[in-house]
Amino acid sequence: MSTLKFKTSINCANCLRAVTPFLDAEASIDKWQVDTNDPAKTLTVEGENPIPELIMKAVSQAGFDIEPMA
Repeated sequence: MSTLKFKTSINCANCLRAVTPFLDAEASIDKWQVDTNDPAKTLTVEGENPIPELIMKAVSQAGFDIEPMA
């Protein structure tokens, strides 16, 4: 199981509702969560082989900013 972290602009419950269908539709993701209390609004993604480009595309399509964290 791999874990990836991203800095996002997902910052509230409405934002979470908006992005949920996009992230849930991404087959490489088994589990995800956003820490809206963290200043970076960190999205943590877990999966067997999560594909960063597809995760970033899904979040962007939902209308949010996203960038990988080191």
